[in-house]
Amino acid sequence: MFSILLSSLLILIIAFITMILASILSKKTFFDREKNSPFECGFDPKCSARLPFSLHFFLIAIIFLIFDVEIALLLPTIITLNTSNIMLWIYVTIFFILILLIGLYHEWNQGALEWTN
Repeated sequence: MFSILLSSLLILIIAFITMILASILSKKTFFDREKNSPFECGFDPKCSARLPFSLHFFLIAIIFLIFDVEIALLLPTIITLNTSNIMLWIYVTIFFILILLIGLYHEWNQGALEWTN
């Protein structure tokens, strides 16, 4: 019992000394104004918070997320192939892919996939 208490105390002392040494050795003496200022996504926090935002990049991100979710919905259809009726599986899969292609054509027709105007 005494040896367990002694070894636990020794471990705590070693850990405490290690933390103090790491804290002392990691202190930086050179303070840079830029490094000490808050970082807000690359924008200077002292200027206006209402910076112009490109709506086009936002729409590209939304379209990417939509098609990414649709691909995630397509993946389980391969797993259900073995346990379902093959003709029903083919009809449902073709219908789902057709909806995706119609959505892609609509986005392409509207010009949402163009990077430059």
